[in-house]
Amino acid sequence: MADKLKQIAWSAIDNSAIGLQSLSEKIWLNPELCFEEHEAHDVLTRFLRDKGFEVDEQYTLKTAFRARAGADDGVNVAVICEYDALPNIGHACGHNLIAEAGCAAGIGIKAALDTSEIPIGRLTILGTPAEEDGGGKSLMIKNGCFDDVDIAMMVHPMPVEMPHALFVAIHQWVITYSGKASHAAAFPWEGVNALDAAIAAYNGISVLRQQMRPSWRVHGIISNGGTKPNIIPEKSELQYLLRAPTESELETLIEKARAIFLAAGQTTGCSVDIKDEDHCMNLVSNKTLLDLYTRNSLDLGVQFTPDHVPGIGNIHDIPLGSTDMGDVSYEVPSIHPVYSIGTHAFNHTREFTAAANTDFAHERTLVASKAIAGCAIDVLTDPEALKAVKDSFKLQMQQV
Repeated sequence: MADKLKQIAWSAIDNSAIGLQSLSEKIWLNPELCFEEHEAHDVLTRFLRDKGFEVDEQYTLKTAFRARAGADDGVNVAVICEYDALPNIGHACGHNLIAEAGCAAGIGIKAALDTSEIPIGRLTILGTPAEEDGGGKSLMIKNGCFDDVDIAMMVHPMPVEMPHALFVAIHQWVITYSGKASHAAAFPWEGVNALDAAIAAYNGISVLRQQMRPSWRVHGIISNGGTKPNIIPEKSELQYLLRAPTESELETLIEKARAIFLAAGQTTGCSVDIKDEDHCMNLVSNKTLLDLYTRNSLDLGVQFTPDHVPGIGNIHDIPLGSTDMGDVSYEVPSIHPVYSIGTHAFNHTREFTAAANTDFAHERTLVASKAIAGCAIDVLTDPEALKAVKDSFKLQMQQV
């Protein structure tokens, strides 16, 4: 039965291909930042309502949504849409394609559910804003949006094709130093230089890198260094991201970095305020769901990227970023495969922005969405598969 339903699902996706590409392009042409994705929200909810979904707009957040299909009870499979962009460079992470993929997979799964050959089964498409900054999924978890979800799945465009990729835990800080302004030429000794504190902190982090584990990442900017060169800066501000593969490793890194930021204030005579901005846990990919996704991808003719990439090394050992899908993966069995859109450019570049609105990217997005739909059908039609997913989740949560 599963094979027949997959063909129905994949045909439904193919039949909606033109509309799906138009949907992606509309979002790409109008990039919106975190929590400001009003047009994307409206475009997506209209599209899904036209496809026969029951849609809840502004679902617990102003730019989030929920679309549902299938039975009123039973196994609830969720597929995820993202649609926020990056400042100045638009959809350089391809979230327009993630929105397309979520809708495409949803169309396919709904077509299978509509055959009535799956007596009890539900589909939820969740529109999740603010992945790039703000942790929209984390907020939606707190709002109860995942309470009735059994499994959650999404795909992400990248330069590589991998069912399992390393997405690490992340913590975001804004560090503010406060000193005392003074005339930089006449009375510099009267000032307390907050920029000196920022520079000391930046250099301290650079020295720390010698003792950092290879999988740890720390990166930051000086977002405020003063107002004019002839005024001793009384305020400075840094923004930093700290990443590590696990929560325990991240906590160790946080302690080391915090000591550096505090010491920079002490050595310069500045007061320091360290504000927590955001935190996302590492992604725990459900092993059983990954196996199902891999099998469906191979059936669709996907060729995965070799483990060793020339000039990069073992791609499985390299952190590809962080995501609030990590928080979801601690709540319900989840996967977040990455798929290639035919570019050598990496995410968060202008070149990737251009690649995210090509015919080839659209074609590969539909293939990835079919793999997600096939994975959902496997779980919906096979109680043993669902049990294996839940058993795998329980074991993995005991080990994190």
